[in-house]
Amino acid sequence: QVQLVESGGGLVQAGGSLRLSCAASGRTVSNNAMGWFRQAPGKEREFVAAISRSGRTTLYTDSVKGRFTISRDNAKNTVYLQMNSLKPEDTAVYYCAADGALRLNIQIGTSFYDYWGQGTQVTVSS
Repeated sequence: QVQLVESGGGLVQAGGSLRLSCAASGRTVSNNAMGWFRQAPGKEREFVAAISRSGRTTLYTDSVKGRFTISRDNAKNTVYLQMNSLKPEDTAVYYCAADGALRLNIQIGTSFYDYWGQGTQVTVSS
């Protein structure tokens, strides 16, 4: 079983930056693709970014490309999301997730991810 704990959220002005961390425990996640998702009030949870097991492949939703960077440190069992040039529309609860299956490609659908953190709030003021 994998436990995921997100941290690093907070309140920031538009144009600012935050770095989210996702610390895994229970077992190593070095064999898991990892993803970040977000959910704004009244909206469905949506894909933000994902990273392959090795870290060599990343995927982003169009709205964050060029602003967000996902990375991982398998030695620390931790995944990061660096968020720059934040916009009010980035306001949401951000969730870290681990894909429990070994797949050829990283996935963007929530149903592919088996383990989830409790989420961390990101609020961007205008």
